[in-house]
Amino acid sequence: MTQYDINTGLQLRSIIKNNGILELSLATVEIPEPKPEEVIVRIEASPINPSDLVLLFGPADMKTAKHSGTETNPVVTASVPPNLMKTVSTRIDQSIPVGNEGAGVVIKTGSSDTAQALLGKVVAFIGGAMYSQYCSIQAVQCLVLPEGTVPAEGAFCAVNPPTALGMIETMKLEGHTALVHTAAASNLGQMLNKLCIKDNIKLVNIVRKQEQDDLLKTIGAAYVCNSSSPTFMADLTQALIETGATLAFDATGGGKLAGQILTCMEIAANKTAKEYCRYGSAIHKQVYLYGVLDRNPTEFNLAFGMAWSIGGWWLPYFIEKIGFKAAQKLRERVAAEIKTTFASTYAREISLAEALQLDTISVYCKPATGEKYLINPNKR
Repeated sequence: MTQYDINTGLQLRSIIKNNGILELSLATVEIPEPKPEEVIVRIEASPINPSDLVLLFGPADMKTAKHSGTETNPVVTASVPPNLMKTVSTRIDQSIPVGNEGAGVVIKTGSSDTAQALLGKVVAFIGGAMYSQYCSIQAVQCLVLPEGTVPAEGAFCAVNPPTALGMIETMKLEGHTALVHTAAASNLGQMLNKLCIKDNIKLVNIVRKQEQDDLLKTIGAAYVCNSSSPTFMADLTQALIETGATLAFDATGGGKLAGQILTCMEIAANKTAKEYCRYGSAIHKQVYLYGVLDRNPTEFNLAFGMAWSIGGWWLPYFIEKIGFKAAQKLRERVAAEIKTTFASTYAREISLAEALQLDTISVYCKPATGEKYLINPNKR
């Protein structure tokens, strides 16, 4: 494949100004010559994940959003409530590129053998500026996708698949034997179900709608609890008794769900206790918050003894903890099962300019929409 001579490209930027205005726009940025160990990728697919929305919109009230500029060079502005400006004090007046993961074709490389071996390959990666037409990235950070894989199929493989695998590895490392997962009908939740079924791991899924319950059961989920059901606590407790799950990953963050999970874990643990202890079960119960779908404060009461923890879990920190070799094994499994276990779907492919249309934003800015949008920065 011929190496392309690319000098500039468009990139979606987000800035919150000191006057309390969020501004989204497309900037023309220079594409540097790749260093020996780097490659230039023509990005053709990058999903809009909930984590991207946090950086893209910040705490802005998108009901105040206004559109200006031109069709090919749009600008979107929205107001940030004054009482929330302090939550973004470290990013004030900084124009920040957006997009956590993406996939595309390597069109130019540095001089190293490692980099040159990727020329023409379809690769996926995490970069932090994926809503861009082109990006420069270290060759070792690229996950080469199997022959016949197109960028749209690999766009989702840098965040959700290793997150699902990371949850299972965390379970093993911390001595747990089963899992609980909330917002379980999500793209990630469906992957986690497929993994657990394949690896014979018991998984308790928590959803909030009957159609989500039905969806998970169609892919083989054995335990699904609906948080909107009047029997939710009893259903969850029974599922925990049957699975022995003492580790949960909660995508909602706020509200009462984390505390409810710990409470049910305690009840389940006491069902098999041989004697009473005033301090509760000695079995350790752990809930990790890894998302913020619910931005309300996390609420819980101390109804689950003293052997428990609530903490945060983030994929990059987990990858750093396990080291490069262990992380590479996870990446290799993702590549091998990209069209099966880790296959993803999306509702719509949009261009960079379309991503800044108000009617489009109104759909994908909802964290729980269930309609995953894919940005193709090079779509015309």
